Amino acid sequence: MTFAQISFDSPIGWITIQAEGEKITSLVMSHKDANLGSSKILAEAKKQVLAYLAGKLTKFDLPVQLVGTEFQKTVWKVIAKTGFGKTVTYGDIGEKIGKPLAARAIGGAVGANPVPLIVGCHRVLGSNKKITGYSGGEGIPTKEWLLELEGIEYK
Repeated sequence: MTFAQISFDSPIGWITIQAEGEKITSLVMSHKDANLGSSKILAEAKKQVLAYLAGKLTKFDLPVQLVGTEFQKTVWKVIAKTGFGKTVTYGDIGEKIGKPLAARAIGGAVGANPVPLIVGCHRVLGSNKKITGYSGGEGIPTKEWLLELEGIEYK
């Protein structure tokens, strides 16, 4: 498999997306990084991410390869089913996966999401529908920006 990486500026700062073969493996919102190799899927991912951030795309259509534990993958599947403009709480996720008392572990899995935006972990809120944290970009301000983009009330 060939590894490729693209880094580009966006309304929420620099985004770096990595792919192995033609599957997205990582999306990081932080700093400018080197572009490495080339990949058709990375060009498409950049196009879709920028369209989403411009309010012109509500659902990503990108192949991803999620690497994590079975528990993490189960949590990410629930998040992935939470569509644009919708939210889910840690408790909701716990109920859906049959682990209603696993809020801390669920929080850890949410924070370990390798492809934020594509698997919209910004849509996960606390039980009172409040923001409990966010590790992407500038943290909570980035999450607030994304929630506002989608018209989600969180206050």
